[in-house]
Amino acid sequence: MSTAKNLPVAANTAVSAVLDDHQYLTFLLSGEMFAIAILNIKEIIEYGSLTEVPMMPGFIRGVINLRGSVVPVVDLAVRFGRSKTEVSRRTCIVIIEVEGSDETRQDIGVMVDSVSEVLEIPTAEIEPAPAFGAKIRVDFIKGMGKIAGKFVIILNADKVLSVDELSMLGQAAGVSELSV
Repeated sequence: MSTAKNLPVAANTAVSAVLDDHQYLTFLLSGEMFAIAILNIKEIIEYGSLTEVPMMPGFIRGVINLRGSVVPVVDLAVRFGRSKTEVSRRTCIVIIEVEGSDETRQDIGVMVDSVSEVLEIPTAEIEPAPAFGAKIRVDFIKGMGKIAGKFVIILNADKVLSVDELSMLGQAAGVSELSV
């Protein structure tokens, strides 16, 4: 009998997991709408005091202390080759959990102009990433979601915030600054 009682809970969990796969946090960055799967998002915090770290690449704005953990903060606009994000009263940091090189999960903060809302985008409404024309690297784009006749760029958080790539870019920035 206990098995029968557990079936609805298991079914609800499966349904919830399927729905979560289609839920995305949308945010503005340099006037464009982007989205990241809600399953990658840990929390959203007010933009606060960052500690700058010398010899980091330009897209690393600094680090924050998040309940005793040091969390790097990435300026997505700079990561995408745009100018530095201007801090306003709506600027916030989205804490995203990404996969590290050894299958561990790591928290990285992402600085955005403003957070919009959580939207459900059905798989049928998501187009593949365009091969050309995007203003960011194609491997950063998971897909293009259609919402009310407009496209929102769905980011691949593990690619945009690849711990290995960020580390390599940080080392390259340190080397180039030392050689000047």
